[in-house]
Amino acid sequence: MEDKIYKEIKEVRLLLSKLIGTSDLPEKQKFSTEALDKAAEEFKSLSIQHGDWIKDGDISKIIKGAPYNSGKFIVERFGFNNYFIRGKTRYFNRKDLMALNRELNERNINLRHYIDLVNDQEKFKKYLESVKIGKKKEKHFIIPEGLKDIQKSPCPPPPIEVIQKHIDTLKEDFQKYKLAEYINLYEDDTYAMFKYEYYFDRYTDAAKKKQCKKWCEDFNYANHALKKVI
Repeated sequence: MEDKIYKEIKEVRLLLSKLIGTSDLPEKQKFSTEALDKAAEEFKSLSIQHGDWIKDGDISKIIKGAPYNSGKFIVERFGFNNYFIRGKTRYFNRKDLMALNRELNERNINLRHYIDLVNDQEKFKKYLESVKIGKKKEKHFIIPEGLKDIQKSPCPPPPIEVIQKHIDTLKEDFQKYKLAEYINLYEDDTYAMFKYEYYFDRYTDAAKKKQCKKWCEDFNYANHALKKVI
């Protein structure tokens, strides 16, 4: 009985070594870490050639309109973890990318526009921070040793009604000047972003573009202030 089991194990090992391409190596090297790693890499190469794995630059083949190299965003924002890195390139599992694409479509989310929105919000956040702290410059100075305890009390926030009135006025202008043609509203209509399209930008009326960008800045500023007060 034991001889039979041992024979079957040897047969399984032989078949496995043929499968991973190490049957011609000495017995001790057939299932070494190096041999298994090599076999895994070869399997990945075959899977890539077969189309089971999609490289970062080809994600748009699965998710329509996805920007080039949007993999980093997908990993960070959606927690996508079925991928591996070879060299400097990420390879994503096709089936899971297709599943992600289906769910994005079900939620009516355009990945390119979502990336643009997040980038615009980050840009606006940095703008607010720059206004808050001012531009940093290197200075050479000496503060007198006894100079301290010079502060002012916090600035009282404006009444909510004042901020809300400003927002209401902006919304009226939005309808009056038909800005919906040029501006998208997100996050329950509390964040605005100008509809930028590179190929049409130079044909957009300069005055209208300036008006829209100013409206977006004022609208986002007012809603940010309202969130701070509430």
